[in-house]
Amino acid sequence: MSGKLHISRTVRRELHSSRAAASAATATAAAGLLLWLALETALSAAGQQPLIVRPLDAGRWLAGTADSAAPSLLTAAGAGLGLAGLLFLVLAVAPGRRPRHALGSARAAIVADHEVIAAAISRAARRQAGVAPGQVSTTVGTRTVNVTVHPTSGIPVDADAVKAAVDVELGTYALPRRMRSSIRVSTKGVVGQ
Repeated sequence: MSGKLHISRTVRRELHSSRAAASAATATAAAGLLLWLALETALSAAGQQPLIVRPLDAGRWLAGTADSAAPSLLTAAGAGLGLAGLLFLVLAVAPGRRPRHALGSARAAIVADHEVIAAAISRAARRQAGVAPGQVSTTVGTRTVNVTVHPTSGIPVDADAVKAAVDVELGTYALPRRMRSSIRVSTKGVVGQ
């Protein structure tokens, strides 16, 4: 396997979450239901009392609910089953993204959590704004970086200079997809530095 292919596979594995837990839970629930139906069928064929209910009795009861139950109750039950099915479909099809980004490197697979990137960007914004560490907060999303600066009372902060510093910091990471940055300077100042 070539080095580049190995790196891209490693990065993909680190960026996407496994579907094993959802698959195992679904398979366990389906297997449990099928085992219960098999056991109830075997007990019914042997003439024994059912553990919960005979499958034929359950089928008759289910078929009879259309006539005896309120339409709103049936609609709610159908909507609930539809939402459960949609949830399983989304779990099966949608890529599970972890809060991480792949940093550009031709020689190694480098993956950083959003918190690590946010801390580095906060440091760059803090240096440019000339404020204390607790006065800058950063959130990193899949495609956006939001920085909030709480300036020291009486000392203005140049938002354009902070944005330029944040963009330079983001550029050093060589991310495969460009991220938009937004800077917000709070109108409430902080006392002291």
